[in-house]
Amino acid sequence: MFHDPTEQQEKLGTLLGMAPGNVPVYSCNYDQYDPAEYSDRHSFRHYVDGIYMGYKWQCVELARRWLYLNTGCVFADVAMAYDIFRLRSLRHVASNKVLPLYAFTNGGPRPPEVGGLLVWDEGGMFEETGHVAIITAVEPDRVCVVEQNVYNHCWPAGQSYSRCLPLGRDENGHYRIQAESASETLLGWVLQTEDASGSVDFSEPNVSSIRFTVRETQHPTASQWLSESEADEKAYIRLNGQRLAGDGYFQHRYLSLGSEVWREIKRASNEIHAMFMHATDHVLQDSALQERFNIPEIVWPRIHKSWANRNNETIAGRLDLAVSEHGIKVYEYNADSASCLMECGKVQGLWSQAQGVQEGIDAGRDIFSQLVHAWRKNAIAGYLHILLDDDPEENYHAQYMRRAAEAAGIRCKVLQGVSLLRWNASGSIVDGDGDPVHTVWKTWAWETALDQIRLQLRENEDQSLQQLTAHNRPSPRLADVLFHPDVMVHEPLWTLIPSNKAILPIVYDLFPDSPYLLPSEFELTTALENSGYVEKPIVGRCGENIVLVDPNEGVLEATTGKFAKQHRIYQALFPLPMLNEFYVQTNAFVIDGKYAGACLRVDRSPIISLNSELPALRIV
Repeated sequence: MFHDPTEQQEKLGTLLGMAPGNVPVYSCNYDQYDPAEYSDRHSFRHYVDGIYMGYKWQCVELARRWLYLNTGCVFADVAMAYDIFRLRSLRHVASNKVLPLYAFTNGGPRPPEVGGLLVWDEGGMFEETGHVAIITAVEPDRVCVVEQNVYNHCWPAGQSYSRCLPLGRDENGHYRIQAESASETLLGWVLQTEDASGSVDFSEPNVSSIRFTVRETQHPTASQWLSESEADEKAYIRLNGQRLAGDGYFQHRYLSLGSEVWREIKRASNEIHAMFMHATDHVLQDSALQERFNIPEIVWPRIHKSWANRNNETIAGRLDLAVSEHGIKVYEYNADSASCLMECGKVQGLWSQAQGVQEGIDAGRDIFSQLVHAWRKNAIAGYLHILLDDDPEENYHAQYMRRAAEAAGIRCKVLQGVSLLRWNASGSIVDGDGDPVHTVWKTWAWETALDQIRLQLRENEDQSLQQLTAHNRPSPRLADVLFHPDVMVHEPLWTLIPSNKAILPIVYDLFPDSPYLLPSEFELTTALENSGYVEKPIVGRCGENIVLVDPNEGVLEATTGKFAKQHRIYQALFPLPMLNEFYVQTNAFVIDGKYAGACLRVDRSPIISLNSELPALRIV
């Protein structure tokens, strides 16, 4: 019943067959495609009647398109295919009516039905995203499905399905569909029906039970728990000593969080990332919105090119979240030059070991392996040049990233500043050893390079970006390196968009019903004044130039800094939860576009800053 994978794989977009309802099914072979047809990243997005279906021609795209063309309904966007199993409703587009959607476990008492969406969990050949297919026929011993992004072969003449899977019943009479491989897990199917009998009773996380708990270590075992022989740990010790948090309160204390809440943070992070990616594409289709970002006009063509060519080449970003009994909300997305990566992925785990903590698991335990995986996906010839400023925090951050890249088989050089870089005779950039600089990972934010461009434009606004970064000065500046046409930079230039807080009103406008987003506006509205708001510069770091305003108490907190002249946005006030005397912010890291781990920042001030503490977080 299973398909022979040795059959010819058709190029991307090839019609494989027609599903019931006269719905075409296409090849998702990204290894073979026509560059003229798929010329940029936006050309990979598919719309029907102006409604976004998904990326061509992935499994979720077909599931949404099949439903829409056959029933007039669509389901909400999901970050991963396996998230479909937890969807609770569909929307009928013409009437805007919300219809119930129920999930039925594979191996449960209710048989599969035609029109159900069959959902795989992450694992096996669906390692990161899971998978979804549409059940089009149910027979006594098998189900037939249509799907995209599994086998990219043309169907035999007269066939109306992608493949068939065995269907059996156990000794209790329960129905189980057999996956093609033992490494795959079929969660079950979701179905729009008024009959919920036999469905899964999903208990949504009880937000009122979301609590961080302070716990004390019982048997601290080591005072020298970081090693001077490891470059990243040695750099960390120079700045912080043999400690994780400086405040004496956390000398032998850590925080814990329940596994149910942790899973919800993972789910929220993946969905938030997807929404920010949608918003980024939306901005790049609208020149009026681009003006909100205060980015020099001459840079936008390069941002468009970066998004078109390098959408999937991110390494790591950080979501700043409030996680409390009132829910999970995102404050912003640091998609470019996110800090605290080593603290999350290494230091909090080593501290817990040294303190003899055995409860739960390290909330950052997967960070390093996910970084290695992300680097392995990037084919890098020659050296990866890791560029950093003279900030001591950037030093250990850079050394930690170096370890991950080298574990992925990439040769690295770490350079503090750009003073050792120079031009060669052909105008390319080389390092002090004469090795060409072709691939860069930097701790600097892209905005630092943009400031150099802005300064030049004030002197001569008629210059092009190529002229501004040409090799007409004795040695290359940061902007000359990052904007050089022969240099590929991580994080990509397009991460300027989701990192800029001007994205916040846009993503909220696109997804006003998301439980994870806060109302945000470009102008202060009466509604925000009545609810309380946070005033933020669209570009800023370390909690600088933030104002928190309560409708009854006025200004709760305000910080100064170097971003006072930046444009502002206004976001609904959603205070961080308090634990004893500390406000607690959750930092969720997104690596290669997926949630990878979390850490905490705590402070006696409601505004998290560079000097905020970072206690260990355990998932129990």
